Amino acid sequence: MLKYKIIIFSFFLILSNCSSKNDPNNEKVIIEADPNKKAREYADKGGGIFGDINNKKSATTTYEFASSNVLWRATLKSLEFLPLLNADYSGGIIIYDWYSDNLNSDSQIKITVKFLSNDLRSDSIQITGHKKNCDSNNRCITVKLNNNLPEEIKEKILFTARAMKIEEAKNKKN
Repeated sequence: MLKYKIIIFSFFLILSNCSSKNDPNNEKVIIEADPNKKAREYADKGGGIFGDINNKKSATTTYEFASSNVLWRATLKSLEFLPLLNADYSGGIIIYDWYSDNLNSDSQIKITVKFLSNDLRSDSIQITGHKKNCDSNNRCITVKLNNNLPEEIKEKILFTARAMKIEEAKNKKN
């Protein structure tokens, strides 16, 4: 008999805890009865199993390279003499094609610029360079460039970006 009383008491205790939802401040929380409306409100807040499916919120890793990023524009301006192979501003990468300053040269370079953030800082871009040397039989060897040329290119891009930023600030004042 005592066993049944304990079970019934436990049942009512559990049932009474489930009957009303209270927040820590002892205020009643209103629960939406319509599941479609509840799901839409939760999805609009960025919830759900797929996160923000409507892309209403901008993530912290979203970059706007095409027109607003001064590093992107400074890179294109600084390296305009190189033949452009691929530019993916949404992915934040510019790949230049093989380049040689002489038409009959057996040595060529290839530069890749990766954008890591929107900030005008030296660690916001990463420059990778490769050099291709070919012999008279058109056998080529490709090696990664040492850090001197990529660092010089990075410094040139940063210098150009700073000058562009200063020019933009002057234009906004006027």
